[in-house]
Amino acid sequence: MLILTGGLSNTSFVGFPIIEALYGADGLKTAIIVDQPGSFVVVTTLGILVAASFSRGNLSTSEIVLKIVKSPPFIAFTIALFCTIFSFEFPEALQNSFLRIGNTVTPVALIAVGLQLKIDTRSKHWSFLTLGLFFKLILMPAFFFLLYKIILGGKGLEIDVSIMESAMAPMITGAILASNYGLKPKLSSMMIGIGIPLSLVTVAFWYWVLSSF
Repeated sequence: MLILTGGLSNTSFVGFPIIEALYGADGLKTAIIVDQPGSFVVVTTLGILVAASFSRGNLSTSEIVLKIVKSPPFIAFTIALFCTIFSFEFPEALQNSFLRIGNTVTPVALIAVGLQLKIDTRSKHWSFLTLGLFFKLILMPAFFFLLYKIILGGKGLEIDVSIMESAMAPMITGAILASNYGLKPKLSSMMIGIGIPLSLVTVAFWYWVLSSF
């Protein structure tokens, strides 16, 4: 479960509005590249592979591959990829409809997370929660900061946005995936419910770090 929620960033629901606010439209373009062919593909392929491997059911390789291929996000991404390759565009009326539907995703997702959040002070998951959020919000962006900025000497908007995206809260889809496969549903919910508001503080810290170097 910690692999899914601690290893995948919320690069779209939380990441897009924050990146756009901090870096403008140009920063958002980089964030979309980080999310769609990056985080999104990982969660719909390797994410399902990890979840299926650690779930209680014994799934064969073919069954796991079938689950990946049949997952709605993977199907949607594949369709979008082919549309891009073959320069296919939907009619303007459909594009406007899709845009309006897409605009509802973020508020609906955040409301769903808020409704799931139940903070149990006696929960046995607090130690794992602390470990997972420390890894996700502190260690992961620190690793990419050290790699990109210090070791490789990278500079520019693309580098800063990539590091900031790695500092975002745990991915909601990763938590849903973990819950669907019976991988500590309560802990998954706590990772998202506490991780998102906490990330607003840690993301501000990493933005200050990037602005100072």
